[in-house]
Amino acid sequence: MWNHRIAFFAGVLSALAALPVLAGADAKIKAQLKKVLSPGYEIGSIQETPIKGLFEVVVGADVIYVSGDGKYMVDGRLIDLTSQKDLTEPRRAMIRKQAVDQVGEDRMVIFAPAEYKHTITVFTDIDCGYCRKLHRQIADYGTEGIRVRYLFFPRAGIDSDSFKESVSVWCADDRRQALTDAKAGKSLETKSCKNPVKDHLELGKQLGISGTPAILLESGDLVPGYVPAKRLAAMLNAKGR
Repeated sequence: MWNHRIAFFAGVLSALAALPVLAGADAKIKAQLKKVLSPGYEIGSIQETPIKGLFEVVVGADVIYVSGDGKYMVDGRLIDLTSQKDLTEPRRAMIRKQAVDQVGEDRMVIFAPAEYKHTITVFTDIDCGYCRKLHRQIADYGTEGIRVRYLFFPRAGIDSDSFKESVSVWCADDRRQALTDAKAGKSLETKSCKNPVKDHLELGKQLGISGTPAILLESGDLVPGYVPAKRLAAMLNAKGR
C-alpha cells in the first residue's frame, strides 16, 4: 500500500516545492497541481480546512492537504484536538464509496441473497487463500443478509496468470459460477472479451489497496483482510445505528 502512495506523493511533493508562490485562490492551486500530477490522477475538489492557509485537495480517490502558496503538501490525517475528531477519514470514506459506486454494478460480479440488509464491495484475487476462504462461505454472508459485490484485484499485475484468469471469469457465460470454480482451483476455459479487470485493478491501487481481500463497507470504511460473516454483520449493524 505505502510503496505505491509514497512513490506517487514523493513526485508531487518535489514538484510542488519548485512552484511559484500562489495567491491562495483554490483555482490557482488546482491549476498548479494539474502540472505535477501523474497521469490518471484527477483533482476532484479543493476546499478550505479549519487551518488558515491549508487546503484539502481530493486527488483521485484520496485526500491530501496543500498550503495556499503551493509550496507544501501534507499526506496524513487532520485531527481536531479539541473534539478529538478525525477530519480526514470521513472524507476519505466518502470518496472511496463514490469512486466504487461509479464503477457501476453492471461491471461487478455480484452474489446476492433473496433478501439483504447490507452490501459490501470486495476487491478479490482469485489465487488469494483468504479470498478463497471468504468465497467458500459466500452462503453464510447471504444468511447474514449481506450482498457481496466483487471487483478484481489480481495482485501480480496485468500480465499475470491471475489477471488472465480474472478476464476468463468475466468473459464466461456464467460469471458467478466461473468465479466460484476458479476460487475452488478448477481450470477455466481461457476467454477474452471487453472487460473491466484493468480498471478494477487501477481503482484498487488509487484506494491504496495492496492486499486481498479488501472489504469496502457501505460507509466507505475499508476493512483489510478476511472477516467472518457473523462478525462482519455485527460491524455493519453497528454502523447502521
